[in-house]
Amino acid sequence: MTLRALFLILAAIAFGIAPFVTPPFTGYDPSDFPVQIVDPAVQPAGYAFSIWSVIYLWLIAHAIYGFWKRAHSADWDEVRVPLIVSLLIGTVWLAIANAFPLLATIGILFMLATAMVAFLQADEFYDRWMLSAPLAIYAGWLSAASAVSVGVALAGYGLLGDSASAVVMIGVVVAVAGMVQWLRPYMPVYGITVVWALVGIIVSNADTNLLVATTAAAAAAAMAALTWYVWHRRRVTL
Repeated sequence: MTLRALFLILAAIAFGIAPFVTPPFTGYDPSDFPVQIVDPAVQPAGYAFSIWSVIYLWLIAHAIYGFWKRAHSADWDEVRVPLIVSLLIGTVWLAIANAFPLLATIGILFMLATAMVAFLQADEFYDRWMLSAPLAIYAGWLSAASAVSVGVALAGYGLLGDSASAVVMIGVVVAVAGMVQWLRPYMPVYGITVVWALVGIIVSNADTNLLVATTAAAAAAAMAALTWYVWHRRRVTL
């Protein structure tokens, strides 16, 4: 257990350092796709990506606290392997994304899958804000980011139009995130993070694409309402 806890610290630090040692990533290069879309409708406004700063710091804090206080805890150890795998993929993801968008799309789906396994395995009551919460914000943002990546690929390869791709992937995000939030009502951080991403899509499309902006607004409202409902119901029944 101690070795895995130590390795998680190294993986979290490497994940946090990666943006400083790889070329800046501002979205997939349109020239890498047959259909070149300069500003994909599914992509949130740039400010929304600032959430990564919180994610990096919270995951590093999670890893350090887990090694310092919970190195031998079975509850903590249960999430370490899938989280380590997700962070290792994430460490090289930026370098891949700048050159190979299709491979990066597959990679971020694996990041999401392993992050989701870690989040869903996290204990409900034990060290909630150091164990479950950082996994929730990480899995929540990846839920949205992976949908964005798939949406850009669908439009870029001409499988769907730009707006259609955005609308479809917004629907997918709400369906998946709603199910996850229903299963983990005690951790609203997940749902709030998804809402943050959806608001970013609203801002990005408010002046240019009313269909996508309206769809994202409806999705954000639905996700916010569901997150509040399941959290409130959970508090009442405890």
